[in-house]
Amino acid sequence: MNAARPAPVTGRLRPMREADLDAVHALEVRAYEFPWSLGTFRDCLRANYSCWVLQHDERLIGYFLLSVAAGEAHVLNICVDPRLQGQGLGRVMMGNLLKLARQHRAERIFLEVRPSNPPAIHLYESLGFNEIGRRPRYYPSRDGREDAIVMAMELLPD
Repeated sequence: MNAARPAPVTGRLRPMREADLDAVHALEVRAYEFPWSLGTFRDCLRANYSCWVLQHDERLIGYFLLSVAAGEAHVLNICVDPRLQGQGLGRVMMGNLLKLARQHRAERIFLEVRPSNPPAIHLYESLGFNEIGRRPRYYPSRDGREDAIVMAMELLPD
């Protein structure tokens, strides 16, 4: 007898609002051992970065923040609810993030990722990102500090 698999979760992307910040921060705290502060999210929103949330029904299940200036985009943060990871939601959000960066006329996009996060590295590589360097001791970690892998991708027109 086969157990019924739950249907995959889908979501709807919409711009982040001030009213979302508590839920965004709560998700950040569940997902990361060293989370951003609520104030950092508030500052990004008030700085008019591209801040988006992914909702399923009324529940926030993901978000991303993107900065674009001088022809370059930078993925500041992206997160999928840990209970829903591995279902392609990160790929969906990254696809939308890349589309937004192109709409803002960015020619290349950058991000940093922890070497201890192979699923994220695999996702970024599968989308066309390449490692271009390292930032030594960039992230806090249990053992003190962890390097960041710096990745980039040229944004060719669709």
